[in-house]
Amino acid sequence: MVRSIALRRGLAAAAALAAVLATDAGAQRPGQQRPPAANQPRQVLSPRDTVSLELGTGRRVYIDYGRPSMRGRRIMGGLVPYGRVWRTGANAATTLVTDVDLELGGTAVPRGTYTLYTIPTASGWTLIVNRQTGQWGTQYEPARDFARIPMRVSRLATPVEQFTMSLERGRAGAGTLALSWENTRAWLPFRVATPAATRPRR
Repeated sequence: MVRSIALRRGLAAAAALAAVLATDAGAQRPGQQRPPAANQPRQVLSPRDTVSLELGTGRRVYIDYGRPSMRGRRIMGGLVPYGRVWRTGANAATTLVTDVDLELGGTAVPRGTYTLYTIPTASGWTLIVNRQTGQWGTQYEPARDFARIPMRVSRLATPVEQFTMSLERGRAGAGTLALSWENTRAWLPFRVATPAATRPRR
């Protein structure tokens, strides 16, 4: 009887010690981060963003696009191959909406909604204005191209971590459409078109 009681007390003590050790092992140490809960939203690696420019009362141009980051990767000539069509962002296609007729790099683009693609090279880029809209960025249909427009390229002194598109205001309805990522900036001028410039093509 005495031996049985002693055995039960020994087992209880061992269980208590195991519980203490388990608690200590699971405790959060200083500087240690707990893993995210299963129901906690995950970080979006390429969030959507919109850039817009007012060109007069009730008239604007805006672009909706995904913004991937470098995250230690080689971008130009690597993640973004030279000489191939690129979605110009991430995930869903990059969308251009203009309430006015434009001239992009000297090419007339009537008001409307378009998808923007690009073909990067080391010496110069090509902007593709495509009539297809609402698709995933990799679903490119060349037969629906509206125009292909040369872009100028310059090298940035400071790397840009996250892909950035901008509509930079100029004078009298003019401006610059620019794309910046890593050490590359590709750009072209634009302006509000005159009525004669955007007559339908025959």
